[in-house]
Amino acid sequence: MDPRIQSLHRPLPIPKKEPLNQKPNVPFQQFLQEAKEIKVSKHAMERIRDRKIEISEQAWSKIGEKMTEANKKGVDQSLVVLNEATLVVSSKNRTVVTAMDRSETQSQIFTNINGTIFVNE
Repeated sequence: MDPRIQSLHRPLPIPKKEPLNQKPNVPFQQFLQEAKEIKVSKHAMERIRDRKIEISEQAWSKIGEKMTEANKKGVDQSLVVLNEATLVVSSKNRTVVTAMDRSETQSQIFTNINGTIFVNE
């Protein structure tokens, strides 16, 4: 047999499996909690503060749940409509991109949104 052909039939080395990027010694519940956290961009934080928008802990929790659900359905950018505020969020990155008071949204056009989440507080 031609040595060039024989060298093509040698088994390839099997790469070692690398461990998942998990924090060592972190309880599973804490790991899940950290995965559910919502980040708020600097821009969104300024908007929330300047417009005196208040969002309850319960509403944040519901927003987090819905962002996870939206991401599973392939929704990347969502408009979150609350009673008193509207948020543009990245479900993929779990980040609030911007925030506005509901009165500001009366004549707005939202682009690059492929999902809407309604949260009744």
